Amino acid sequence: MVTPGNWRRSSYSGSGDGNNCVEVAHRPTRISIRDSKDPAGGILTFPATAFAPFLQALKAPHAS
Repeated sequence: MVTPGNWRRSSYSGSGDGNNCVEVAHRPTRISIRDSKDPAGGILTFPATAFAPFLQALKAPHAS
């Protein structure tokens, strides 16, 4: 797997020391995300068409 090299930090990661930082790398057909505190750790990679539904699922209210 080729690791994306053009990471950018999410604007929703919070301010200050950035304890909740998520970085995103866009490639033509894939979107990759990682924890900026552990860039050598795991990377989640999605087909570009699956990324928007993934974000919507994160935003959806959860049943208690």
